[in-house]
Amino acid sequence: MRSPAGVGNRGGVNLHDWIDELCDVLDVEVDLDEALVLDVAREAAHNVERPAAPITTFLLGYAAARSDGNPVDVERLAGAALALAQRWDKSTDDLAHEDDDPEVEEELESVEA
Repeated sequence: MRSPAGVGNRGGVNLHDWIDELCDVLDVEVDLDEALVLDVAREAAHNVERPAAPITTFLLGYAAARSDGNPVDVERLAGAALALAQRWDKSTDDLAHEDDDPEVEEELESVEA
């Protein structure tokens, strides 16, 4: 398989060019918020493990396609993926209590006593 002229030449193609060429090769037209996708990939790679980045972005793309690429839905889906990745390295106990309000907990303890 032969690459288009300039592709593969690290000095000759930037990310925007790559995205344009990839969309042409895959025969897709999409408005892509690449910063959002890169944020999701970064959080998955750093908080889960490196191979989670491409898998997460693939699944985000699949979910986005199921919502017909609606930008509002894509942003919501990406936010959900980001939130999951950001809390991934926490223990089960931390996750169970991450929304706890210390003041409410104190009040509940005083009522129960």
